[in-house]
Amino acid sequence: MYDYIKGRITRVTPEYITVEQGGIGYQVITPNPYAFHADEEKQVFTHLHVREDVMQLIGFQAPEQRELFRKLITVSGIGPKGALAILAGGMTAQVVAAIEAEDEKFLVRFPGVGKKTARQIILDLKGKLDGVTDEVVFMTETDPEPSLDSNHDLEEAMLALTALGYSERELSKIRPKLDKETLDHTEAYMKRALALLLKQG
Repeated sequence: MYDYIKGRITRVTPEYITVEQGGIGYQVITPNPYAFHADEEKQVFTHLHVREDVMQLIGFQAPEQRELFRKLITVSGIGPKGALAILAGGMTAQVVAAIEAEDEKFLVRFPGVGKKTARQIILDLKGKLDGVTDEVVFMTETDPEPSLDSNHDLEEAMLALTALGYSERELSKIRPKLDKETLDHTEAYMKRALALLLKQG
């Protein structure tokens, strides 16, 4: 129905962003809301998810990310929330590579993905992901500048990860490492936290 919305980001929350276009604020659920920044003009590629009891607009930074999302939700056992959690780290290319290489160990690291679901993802999608590439741009952690809002950024990153399905127990394991780091934006904490979560398996 909608290919994309181009407008101003007026709100960023742990679960969604608001994109204003033509005087209307569209609530858009995204894999990582903190990849967007308030008051910036942005083109958001959208997918309209419709069920009997809900209608949700889901947004992505690039059409390739949206394409992988659409592939994932065709898999039995993977709903929109599960697909968003897999895409939250911006690792489209790594997810595709894991599916093609039948790397179940990589896939089960995502919240909500057990061995059975990982095997189903591979069975359903291997060989069917041509054209899905990782062109999603995330902020790098190169030369981070100290910020007075670092703790606030970390707290928002933790809230976002909780919304994506990570447990308090999982987050408590990586929190001490994140407390020692000084990153300059919530998105940087999100990216670092996801890397640590995937590493610990």
